[in-house]
Parts: sequence; structure tokens; C-alpha cells
Amino acid sequence: MAAGRGLRMMPLTTNTSKAMIQFNNAMLIGNSLKQLKKLDLQSISITVGYKGAELAEYAIKEGVHNIFNTNEKGNAWWMYNTLLKQLDAPLLVLTCDNIVEIDLEWISAQYLKHNSPTCMLIPVTPVDGIEGDFIQTKNNQIINLSRTEKTPIYGSGIQILNPKKINDCTEKADNFYDVWTQLIAQELLIASETYTKTWYSINTEAQLHTAEKLYT
Repeated sequence: MAAGRGLRMMPLTTNTSKAMIQFNNAMLIGNSLKQLKKLDLQSISITVGYKGAELAEYAIKEGVHNIFNTNEKGNAWWMYNTLLKQLDAPLLVLTCDNIVEIDLEWISAQYLKHNSPTCMLIPVTPVDGIEGDFIQTKNNQIINLSRTEKTPIYGSGIQILNPKKINDCTEKADNFYDVWTQLIAQELLIASETYTKTWYSINTEAQLHTAEKLYT
């Protein structure tokens, strides 16, 4: 997911997309793409928005198979309005602003352990200064998401989901919070165990500089 405008990172995003900001001598999105290219995946897709042509050109050179223009759309729009809606298989969802060590073997094992749910969020331990949706669970079933009711875990931005299953059991929604709300009501939103690999989210210029120091 790389269509965000990145307003909180102005002026760095005045003339480029958030995904194309320089991070440790590479593009911010390149941290994940480099890892994904080494995995046995059927395809890699990205969403683009602001300065989408520039990002799409870079992504294709980096081995991305599908580009979806979601400019001025919500972050879940692609799931109901592109060919991915027909995908009846696990789809790993990442955000371009995460600095994360992708342990696909662990994520896949968690997905199978929880009986291949419609949607599974990957929680992390909260990091000071980084906002997130706090997750309340009962036997790994998510019963509430909140920005104010603090819990020991919150969403990392990493999910594994089945687009066709989601289309079959929810009404169209533009943003993930509305999708998750529908799934919670049907007891279909699951949380994995807490992710312990490297994870950091970049939403501001200060966080970018912090990440550069932490993950050089």
C-alpha cells in the first residue's frame, strides 16, 4: 500500500510520493520490495496515488507485477474495485512506510494456525511516539480496535487476508477501519501472536531520521 499523500512528512513529500522518500540510500518502499523479491510469491502488487507515475515506473523496475491507481480513494478501495477482489487466496498486505523484517514463514504459520481466517492482523508491541490502533482480543479474536483504549498490542499495518472472502461477507468500504468493523461484528477478524521481528513506522520527518539511526 503506497498511495498515501504523506502530508505529515511535508516538505519532503512536496514533489514526490511518501514511498519514494530517501531512506538509507534507497527508496522508503524499497525496504520491503527488496525482501519480497527474495520470497516465493505469485505476484507483487502496489497501490499508487500522488506522483503515481513516478512510483509506478520505479516499482516495475523493481519487479512489481501489478499497479493499481487509487488516487483520492480510501486505503481499502482496491479490495472491492480491482481484479484482486476475485482472489480466493491469502494476500499479504504491507504499508510502504513500515521498516520491517518480513518473516513470511512465521506469518504463514500463524495464518494456518488460526484456520486461514478471512482477515488476520499482525500486532506489535507499541513503540513510543508512533500511533496505532490498540487491539483487544479474546482467544485471538479481535473484539475491539481503539486509538484511546490502550492495550499491550496494536496494529502494525501488516495483514494477511482473503479478498474474495471479504467481498462475500462485507459491504463495500473505502477504508480498512470500516472493513474491520464489519468483520468484528461477524467474529471474523483475528489477531496473530505478537510480532517480534524488527518493526518501525515512519509518518513524520523526525521518525524518518530516527529510523535511519536505528536501522543503518
